[in-house]
Amino acid sequence: MNEDTGSDQNCKGCSANVRISPEEIAALFNPNLRIKAVKVVTEAEYADRIDACLACPALQYGTTCMHCGCLVHLKAKLRVSKCPFPYAPRWEKLASLSV
Repeated sequence: MNEDTGSDQNCKGCSANVRISPEEIAALFNPNLRIKAVKVVTEAEYADRIDACLACPALQYGTTCMHCGCLVHLKAKLRVSKCPFPYAPRWEKLASLSV
């Protein structure tokens, strides 16, 4: 628990809340956004990536990757994103299973 805020939901480096709701994620990747060049994965691939992240020992707070500091629920949506787990990225295993 963070002693400054009384919450264990905050980033220990910046005190910002590290939880993001499904509604906030949907709003960020809304197809009507001006940024059209952002490519996202399918819902099935997103679910597989999130499952891999949730099972990863490098996940902090249930939201943040210890290796890159990203919020996994955002990073997993982006097609160009790669899992930063050293030596054996966990999303690469998923890609090879779907081929």
